[in-house]
Amino acid sequence: MADPLRWLQEIPDFDGMRVTVMGLGTFGGGVGVTRYLVERGAIVTVTDLQAADALAGSLEQLRDVPPAALHLGGHQDADFENADLVVVSPAVPLDNRWLRRATAAGALLTSEINLFCLGCPARVIGVTGSSGKSTTAALIAALLQASGRRSWLGGNIGESLLPRLDEIAADHLVVLELSSFQLEPLDAIRWSPDVAVVTNFAPNHLDRHGTLAAYEHAKQTILRWQQDEDIAVLNAEDGQVAAWPVKGRVIRFGESVDEGEHVQIRREVLEVRIADAEATLFTAGAPLQGRHNRANIAAAVAAVVAATGSANSALLEAALSQFRGLPHRLEAVGAAAGRLFVNDSKSTTPEATVAALEAFRRPVMLIAGGADKGVDLVPLAREIASRAKGVALIGAVGPELERLIAAAQQGQRPFRHVARSLEHAVRWAFENSDEGDVILLSPGCASFGWFSSYVDRGQQFVSVVERLRLE
Repeated sequence: MADPLRWLQEIPDFDGMRVTVMGLGTFGGGVGVTRYLVERGAIVTVTDLQAADALAGSLEQLRDVPPAALHLGGHQDADFENADLVVVSPAVPLDNRWLRRATAAGALLTSEINLFCLGCPARVIGVTGSSGKSTTAALIAALLQASGRRSWLGGNIGESLLPRLDEIAADHLVVLELSSFQLEPLDAIRWSPDVAVVTNFAPNHLDRHGTLAAYEHAKQTILRWQQDEDIAVLNAEDGQVAAWPVKGRVIRFGESVDEGEHVQIRREVLEVRIADAEATLFTAGAPLQGRHNRANIAAAVAAVVAATGSANSALLEAALSQFRGLPHRLEAVGAAAGRLFVNDSKSTTPEATVAALEAFRRPVMLIAGGADKGVDLVPLAREIASRAKGVALIGAVGPELERLIAAAQQGQRPFRHVARSLEHAVRWAFENSDEGDVILLSPGCASFGWFSSYVDRGQQFVSVVERLRLE
């Protein structure tokens, strides 16, 4: 039997410690943890399977704090066998053979988010869910800032907060978006946030977790180690989430909830009843559209009121009206010949694509598909068949998703087309649409294969739209 992984449980003196950062990546976490460790005197080796040219942006950010060694384009035995500590990227599965090798050689393991949570002096609002967590986390931070509270936003969104740990005070509030990949290592140090927000739960990342139960277990880490004084903000409309074990206070949000501490959604009105804070909020002025975004707003309001103990309706309404959403999340990116182009590239789950389709009353020409994450696509195919005017399919799952939509549809619509590239998909959707239609990129699948990330996918979509507008 392989040795169990051993995880760092407290912040040590890093001076002179031999640390291997496994996975520099391009999203900021690898850069953040490398900078943090080098500045504290650690002897850092950065290793990544990607070559230097693919990591050029990240390497540029380390010019002023160079690690002791860079081993790119592959891993070396010595980097794991001679390390005191290995920092594991969220992209690395915990059954990875290099981690087993490091453990056998006596190394401890940690992650960028583990180090931050072990060292953070402030209260933390953690946000997870199969969809909606980025928007909800960003909205919480925006509402806190509007209320005058010093807050920080990090985790699976924005820059790494680890290098700025010394700037964070005990009276600040930290908002962390937490993916299942980040929550797995946090389970090993028995950490959960002071306020935990769960937007929803649906099958995802089964290619990584293997089973739905394993994915759910990882997600439940956000609640598992809470104490009696901590707070759980849960989606009352999601029966699975509503049934998750909770130790602290529970605040629910949803359309049907009207008992206990809650935020009730009544179309464009929120009724807030949390401890001694009661308020009625009108959300008609909020730019975020769609039923799913009303739930995101309710979750964010619940978290902010719970964390601050205050519900100032005028202040919250003003902040909501100014929040413009995040890039690649139902982002209107232009119009041409009377068609509206919307970039929802962050949609990497079927549920997110269904929510995007529900957000529009105008006919939708959908661009969907991508890499296979092992989830059931039949429900998505049914929703596309009933809601979309036409659909262009991209990526590895494109042909299979097209077959499922054909089996589900009744009549001639939606028009279907398997595209050979994203540009081909956008142009097909444009040519087969009419004035007043929405051309929506909402893939419902992972980006890898055709793209380096969902950001790359969204940027390529925007570039194609710009070319169309100039023609």
